[in-house]
Amino acid sequence: MNPAKRRAIYETLRALNPNPTTELLFTTPFELLVSVVLSAQATDKGVNVATRVLFKVANTPRALLKLGEAKLSGHIHSTGFYRAKARNVIKLSQALIDQHGGEVPRDREALEALPGVGRKTANVVLNTVFGEPTIAVDTHVFRVGNRTNLAPGNDPDEVERRLLKFTPDEFKTNAHHWLILHGRYTCKARLPECWRCPIAQWCEYRHKTPAP
Repeated sequence: MNPAKRRAIYETLRALNPNPTTELLFTTPFELLVSVVLSAQATDKGVNVATRVLFKVANTPRALLKLGEAKLSGHIHSTGFYRAKARNVIKLSQALIDQHGGEVPRDREALEALPGVGRKTANVVLNTVFGEPTIAVDTHVFRVGNRTNLAPGNDPDEVERRLLKFTPDEFKTNAHHWLILHGRYTCKARLPECWRCPIAQWCEYRHKTPAP
């Protein structure tokens, strides 16, 4: 894909949604961190249902430690893999207290060292909380990057590298939000809705779907 097409795609997505953000509900960096950890193999809507109640009960590392793993598991049961997630959230809460004074660090290495936190989660936190021009590659971004030919790659790391390399600087801060939302609501996994896609004219997908 040439630079002109990439720019046109991002300009169109920006015009439609100038200030995109995550659909996860949060009020503090710690709430977002926990929400992203819980979102693995779960939908944002499902996570929000769980955290609406959880964060009223406990929304700090110390409060979650006091709540305990068993009660936390009960609150997040609906997100799937809840036992492993609860274990990781308790461990990362303890690590934040022990190593960072209870605060979420603005540092990739420190974030990725926390239990249950991988590169994607770190990218989301760095971007959404701290405004860093990182691009988190989840299943939606991976699909859109490959299907449109915006940034094709064999794995999320390769797609991320190409997005960072080829995305103009002015779009990098918001790029992953635009691409996630586009993949979630338009460029869907089973049946992309190409007939109503605002970037279809620049997309290089060869099997565009007609209107139903």
